[in-house]
Amino acid sequence: MKNRLKVLRAERDWSQADLAERLEVSRQTINALETGKYDPSLPLAFRIARLFGQPIEAIFDGGQA
Repeated sequence: MKNRLKVLRAERDWSQADLAERLEVSRQTINALETGKYDPSLPLAFRIARLFGQPIEAIFDGGQA
């Protein structure tokens, strides 16, 4: 799934470790999300959206159904 995590993280000058700490996940999880190797669970997607103050749809692009 495409996402804007790397861009949003960079805009705040956060490292992957910084973002991982804020979301209470591992840095490896952040890396897997950013590279599209892993899709977040719904609770994690909501935490990410709240952290960045944006709707989930503005961060994650699941493609056309």
